[in-house]
Parts: sequence; C-alpha cells; structure tokens
Amino acid sequence: MTERQIEQFGMLGELYKEWNSKINVISRKDIENLYSHHILHSLTIAKFIQFKPGTKVLDLGTGGGFPAVPLAIMFPEVKFTAIDGTKKKITVVNEVKAAAGIDNLVALQDRAEEHRKKYEFVVTRAVANVENLIPWTNHLIDFDLQRHSQPNGIIALKGGNVKEEVKHLSKRDYYETYPLTKFINIPYFEEKYILYIQR
Repeated sequence: MTERQIEQFGMLGELYKEWNSKINVISRKDIENLYSHHILHSLTIAKFIQFKPGTKVLDLGTGGGFPAVPLAIMFPEVKFTAIDGTKKKITVVNEVKAAAGIDNLVALQDRAEEHRKKYEFVVTRAVANVENLIPWTNHLIDFDLQRHSQPNGIIALKGGNVKEEVKHLSKRDYYETYPLTKFINIPYFEEKYILYIQR
C-alpha cells in the first residue's frame, strides 16, 4: 500500500467512532473491534480477487460502508458504488468518504430493486440470504464485459450455515465457497466465508 492508503485506513478508526456516537451503524460494543471485525473482514475480498483498474463494483446494502469503504481505499483505481435503503447510514458513508478523501466511491440511498446501473461485480456483507440476493442482483450485473479470471457475479461475505443456504441456488448457478480462515487465520473468521456466485 502507498503512504496515502495507510493514512486513509488510519483515519477510519476515529471517523467511525465519532459518527457511530451520533448514528449507530456499528454495534456500540463492537466499535472497538472496527479494524479486525469490519475493515479486515471487508478486505478478505481482496484476497479472493484483485479488481482491475476501471472495474465497476456495487456494494449492495452497505450499511456503514462495509465492504465498500475499505475496498475503495485498497483499490483506488476501481469505481465503487454503495447503496443502502437507510438514509442515515448513507450519510455516515458520505461523511467518512469526504473526511478520508476517498474519491472513487459514490454512496446513494437506493434499493436494489430500483437501482438501474450495471456492474461487473456486486459485493455484499451480511445482507440477505441467497433466495433474495439472486433476484435483487440479476439486473445489476453486466454479463457482457468480462475482464477478470473470475467471471462477473456476486461476491458475498457470509456467516453461518452456507452449505444449507446454497441449496436454494438453481442448477444453472455456479458457486464456490471459501472459508476466510484460508486467507486470515484468526478465530473471529471461523465459520465465515466468501460465497462467489456466477449466473
């Protein structure tokens, strides 16, 4: 990482503490674990895929900006859009983005069903089960522009019983699961996964 990226990551701790005291986007008892439970968790996506410059990525149901904010710092030449239906959460994302100088991120109050732009990848973190995620994202993925070794699709950070959840995928859906302990051997990440779905 560049010095600028290290500086931006360093700013997130105080920024989120300040905004979380006004608008609760992270559990108050978990804010002390911001870097390990939220930022590092978001960055496990960077262990799965290296987005190429110019890639368009949508963070669906971003909440307080995860995984979009850490990923936008990690990949400054990638175009990130973060949407959430809750206005106060988008307010926090926009304030953090402005204060940390994250220029490659757009945060909007919007619902997946009503959003009309297309992206190469949709990323999510603890948003919805597969049954909802597939219909919400189908119209959002650009299936024509392919430039990564992993075809365009959904990259979801998941916890719990992923094996049970993927049973709801149709036979035409290709998927892979990656335990996060494959990337980072920390007890917190046990039973947490990346679920990659290609339609």
